[in-house]
Amino acid sequence: QVQLVESGGGLVHAGESLRLSCVASGGTFSRYAMGWFRQAPGKEREFVAAIPWSGGRRYYADSVKGRFTISRDNPRNTVYLQMNSLKPDDTADYYCAASWTNQAMRVSDYGDWGQGTQVTVSS
Repeated sequence: QVQLVESGGGLVHAGESLRLSCVASGGTFSRYAMGWFRQAPGKEREFVAAIPWSGGRRYYADSVKGRFTISRDNPRNTVYLQMNSLKPDDTADYYCAASWTNQAMRVSDYGDWGQGTQVTVSS
């Protein structure tokens, strides 16, 4: 089991950028695939991006391709989500999660979750 703490959320205007961070503790971070999900008010949690333990091929939701970049720093036990060209539709609580499965893009693939960080994009 790994504990996850997200940070970096906030209020920005459309077109601006944010970088989210997620620090892991209590487990061997380099063994986990990591993902970012988001949940807007009244909606289900949805996949945003995922990165395998090795930092190789990354996966993105169609809605964020070309704007968001997931990366990880294994020595620092940290995964990042760089979000550029933000839109009001990106407004949500963002969660990082850890999985034993590479290519994990479903909520059910992930067993450990952070508490989330709020991102609000104004028009």
